[in-house]
Amino acid sequence: MALKQKRNGTKTSAFGSPGRINHDSTPFYTSRLYKELSKEEIVKYTENPVPLEFLDKIFCKTSENMVELPDNSIHLMVTSPPYNVGKEYDEELTLSEYRAFLKRVWSEVKRVLVPGGRACINIANLGRKPYIPLHAFIVEDMLDLGFLMRGEIIWNKASSGSPSTAWGSWLSAKNPTLRDIHEYILVFSKNVFKRENHGRRSTISREEFLEFTKSVWTFSAESATKIGHPAPFPVELPYTLIQLYTFEGEVVLDPFMGSGQTAIAAVKTKRHYVGYDINKEYVRLAERRIEQFSMKFNTPKLFELN
Repeated sequence: MALKQKRNGTKTSAFGSPGRINHDSTPFYTSRLYKELSKEEIVKYTENPVPLEFLDKIFCKTSENMVELPDNSIHLMVTSPPYNVGKEYDEELTLSEYRAFLKRVWSEVKRVLVPGGRACINIANLGRKPYIPLHAFIVEDMLDLGFLMRGEIIWNKASSGSPSTAWGSWLSAKNPTLRDIHEYILVFSKNVFKRENHGRRSTISREEFLEFTKSVWTFSAESATKIGHPAPFPVELPYTLIQLYTFEGEVVLDPFMGSGQTAIAAVKTKRHYVGYDINKEYVRLAERRIEQFSMKFNTPKLFELN
C-alpha cells in the first residue's frame, strides 16, 4: 500500500503563483509593497441594534447624515450612487464637488457599519473626451477614509451592455471609441476583513459560493422603463452581495435606494433593510415595489433581529 506524501507549506516567488495550498503569505504581506497601506485594526466587536421603528424603512432625505442609525449597527452597505450626469435626480456638480458629496456619505457609512462590515459600491465610468475613471476616484476616497479594500468585481452586462453605436472613427485607427459592456462593484471592509456570525445562519448554497466568489459576474442590466427609474441595477446584484457577505436576519443599508432593488433582495434573503433617497417619488416607487414583492412571494417582513 503506497504511503501518501506529506504536503509541506509552499513559498512562492510571487504571491498568487501556482501551488498556493497551505501557502505562507506572511512574507508577501509584510513586504515593503504593503508598508504604506492601511492595516487591519485591533478592535472589539460592537453591534448596536437599529431601533425597530427604523428597520425596513426608506427615509426621504440625504444619506449624508443618517441620524436614525446608531454607530456600528449595519452589516452590509450595497448601493449605486447617482452619476451626476444630468439625470432628473442628479445635481450638476463639478468632479471635486461630486467626490466630496460621496465622501460625506461614505464617512457616514463607515460610522454605521459594524467592525468587519462590508461596503459594496456599483459604479460605471463615464465619458471619452476624456474618460472619467469614477471607480478609481472612489477607491482613492474610500482608502483615504480608512476602509480596507477587499477587491473589485467586474459586472459583465453581456448582450444588454452598451447599445451605443458611437464607434468613433468607423473601421479606422483615427479615433475608435470603446463601448463599455461592464461596470464595477468595489468591495471594502471596516477595520477588519473577518466577521463572526454570532450564531446567525449563512444562506448561500455551495453552487452560489463557487460562482459568487469569482471576480467577474455576468447578468443582464435592468430595464429602466420596466422598473420606472432611470438607472436601476438588477435585483441579482444586491442579492449576490447579500448572500456572500451577510448572515440571515442582518441589516443591509442602501444610501441611494432608488427603485428599491436592494430592499427587495434583502426581503428575498430574509434580511432587514434601511434605505435613503431624496426623491419622494422614488421612495414611493420603492415602497410599492417592496410591498408587491412581499405579497407575490408571501414573504413577510422581519421584525426582530436574530
